[in-house]
Amino acid sequence: MSASSNDHPNGAFSDLFTKEDFSLYSNAMTFMRRPLVKNPLAEEPLAENADVVVLGVPFDMATSGRSGARMGPDAVRRASVNLSWESKKFPWEFKLFEHTNVIDAGDLVFDCGDAEDMTQRLEAAADQILSSGKMLLSLGGDHFVTLPLLRAYAKHHGEMALIHFDAHTDTYNNGSRYDHGTMFYHAPNEGLIDPKSSVQIGIRTEYKKQGHGFNVINAMEANDLSVEQIVSQVKAIVGDKPVYLTFDIDCLDPAFAPGTGTPVCGGISSDKALKIIRALQGINLVGMDVVEVSPAYDQSEITALAAATIALELLYVWTANKLSAV
Repeated sequence: MSASSNDHPNGAFSDLFTKEDFSLYSNAMTFMRRPLVKNPLAEEPLAENADVVVLGVPFDMATSGRSGARMGPDAVRRASVNLSWESKKFPWEFKLFEHTNVIDAGDLVFDCGDAEDMTQRLEAAADQILSSGKMLLSLGGDHFVTLPLLRAYAKHHGEMALIHFDAHTDTYNNGSRYDHGTMFYHAPNEGLIDPKSSVQIGIRTEYKKQGHGFNVINAMEANDLSVEQIVSQVKAIVGDKPVYLTFDIDCLDPAFAPGTGTPVCGGISSDKALKIIRALQGINLVGMDVVEVSPAYDQSEITALAAATIALELLYVWTANKLSAV
């Protein structure tokens, strides 16, 4: 019998089910070990007091390359355990969860193989969460999930600006209703986002520049420009419009994020991406997602860790904005 068992006979532990877990391997069921509340609209304290809801969207039926992003939400949650021990994430000067109550609602449940059901359910779920006054952090899934999310957000914020980190513009008119390369062709046509007030960062694949409409900081430019120069451009483009930020993990170079369906060489580093996101404090950030993590192609979980870190940084930016507005 261990010394601790002698010191604490059965019944003497006051924290058996509440002891904080600082390990890097256990209790990896939720993002950053936040409470799991399957119904974020429930009439119970954890749901009612939540500021932010994390929602996974395990969907990859719209992929054009390697599948597997449906496993992304689980991988990102597991990787986030590596971050959860640090109560005040470097280099931020405040403890996130002392100022923002975050719950994890698990994954959206939809009929497997039914893209239309997923699309309708995701839009409805996001709409209801936003109607309750809560913020939403979505974890994909392939990038198509951003389109139904934008439809829900537009009901509350009107036409938005988009900050889009990606290797691809996703403005292709491929004719398919469900394609992870068409969201930002459809979104402007539906009046969800204003391309002139939007910016795409890290692009390094072919697109039709004539009539494209979006502002683009391609990957070569992003790698050569300073963080300050990039952020100055971004803030000038989006102005004070409500901003939806979507981060496709393939914006990062495959050296930093190999676990994705359509990797493209020549991307930005995880360090530069994090610095850009931190410097976006002050924009009118109303929505955010991180997508396209495909863990089957990951190496040592570095892609999932990058995605979890980006998601956490977005929560810090949103909270910093909230604190500065007080």
